[in-house]
Amino acid sequence: MTEIILAKAPGGYLVPVDQESVEEIAKLKIGQGVRVTMKKMRNVQHHRKFFALLNLAFDAWEPAVIEFKGEPIKKNFDRFRNDVTVLAGYYEATVNMRGEVRMVAKSISFGSMDQSEFDKLYSAVIDVILQRILTNYTRDDLNEVVDRVLRFT
Repeated sequence: MTEIILAKAPGGYLVPVDQESVEEIAKLKIGQGVRVTMKKMRNVQHHRKFFALLNLAFDAWEPAVIEFKGEPIKKNFDRFRNDVTVLAGYYEATVNMRGEVRMVAKSISFGSMDQSEFDKLYSAVIDVILQRILTNYTRDDLNEVVDRVLRFT
């Protein structure tokens, strides 16, 4: 099965958005039918904004200094992203080999989460960050800073 990417053009027509899609459509004979399963693509820019938000919060987060076997434990972005996502309510409960329940963040991959659910996750993550890390910010302040960061990347 071949996957192509189309966008709606003025007049209601669907047109290919990349060269690969153009070439696949060119292979069709005039009048040839195809079966299409439509799936709206998620907004890539919003995905980047989500990671800019997480990076901003991660940089501002100062965890307690903890040692393990005499070595200081450093903060970890992947652990942070998992924890913030779980606190936002987007997780799956799992069990480890000791029989302990652990919360694992849901996947935010484009194939796993549609735009509507991603929008809700983004909003919930902002709430977590404002409540636990950037407590002196408002939602508008945070959005403004994230937008400013994105303009410079």
